[in-house]
Amino acid sequence: MKARSIILALVALCLTAGTASAATLKIGSLSPLTGSYAADGNDIANGTRAAIAAIEKDGGIPGFDKIELFAEDSACDPRQAVAAANKLVNEKVVGVVGAYCSSATIPASEALAEADIPMLTPASTSEKVTERGLPYMFRVCGRDDDQSIAAMKFIKDVLGAKTIFIVDDKTTYSQGLADNVEKLAAKEGLKVIAHDHVNQGDKDFSAVLTKIKDAKPDVLYMSLQNSASGALMLIQAKRTGVTAAIIGQDAVYHPQLMEIAKDAAEGMYLTFGYIDESTPSYKKFMAAYEKFGKPGAYSAYAYDAAYSLLSAIKATKSTDPAKIKAELIKTEMQGASKKIKFQANGESGSNYIIRVVKDGQFANFWDPQTGKKY
Repeated sequence: MKARSIILALVALCLTAGTASAATLKIGSLSPLTGSYAADGNDIANGTRAAIAAIEKDGGIPGFDKIELFAEDSACDPRQAVAAANKLVNEKVVGVVGAYCSSATIPASEALAEADIPMLTPASTSEKVTERGLPYMFRVCGRDDDQSIAAMKFIKDVLGAKTIFIVDDKTTYSQGLADNVEKLAAKEGLKVIAHDHVNQGDKDFSAVLTKIKDAKPDVLYMSLQNSASGALMLIQAKRTGVTAAIIGQDAVYHPQLMEIAKDAAEGMYLTFGYIDESTPSYKKFMAAYEKFGKPGAYSAYAYDAAYSLLSAIKATKSTDPAKIKAELIKTEMQGASKKIKFQANGESGSNYIIRVVKDGQFANFWDPQTGKKY
């Protein structure tokens, strides 16, 4: 810790000494860059890169001639996430954007907390992420409990469902969200026909889909960790003859869902945060992200996380974690993904809506706050 204090002091000198002492500002990202979750993971890394580009286009950060990103692969694996976090500590990054899977973010954040490194997650929605009292843990996306409330309100008020079949893949994120939906269903008087499980990485869902077809539920709540798995379940559900309305969540909200599932995705509902694409902030994000292709589900959230972190460093002229935290909590800005206003516990609020796959595209469908369709 003493060595880190010395490093921070030297960096602070660079911030105030002008171009003669210009240095490289190092930040990190943690996300699955390989494997089943690589689509979302690379979106997070690229969203971070886009924020760096936007900040540098606006003049950069005084005292630094360069902002360098160290993008590490968490693989959605707790052990690898901790190893990646420790690597970022050794690289002496001053902040981290990540991770993706809550099961990776939670242990990685503890390793970063030991080194007093702020972490801003753009994608991990488990309530546990911010409920452990870590001083430098922030969340830009929404929370599972808020997401499950939005889903249940839609299921009850719009679909008028009486029965529901729930499936998850046993991950911290997916099972936590599915458990919330199950509790809310019971509270609202819906019959939970079954809450079944598949394994992370499964490709054959015929056994559980046959059960669903025979049970004839009004709704299938599909809580899976990534869009590729979601697409396979949709294809097989159509082939099996499942007729229930299908509702997924933010982890399957990715263009890859339609690319793989094609017609089988049509009419599927999903919960995801509302993004106002008409704002100047969103347009600025899109301009910076253009070189990376089409944004994915968490590209804008990662951009906002990195932009908030870098703006705090620029405003305070410091990389001291306590000063960064204080500035982040003061932050009130219209981001690319939503309005950013951090609370003392690191939360920034949820704004989930219901979207639907229509003509091969995601379309806004229903707002739980107003109870109206778009």
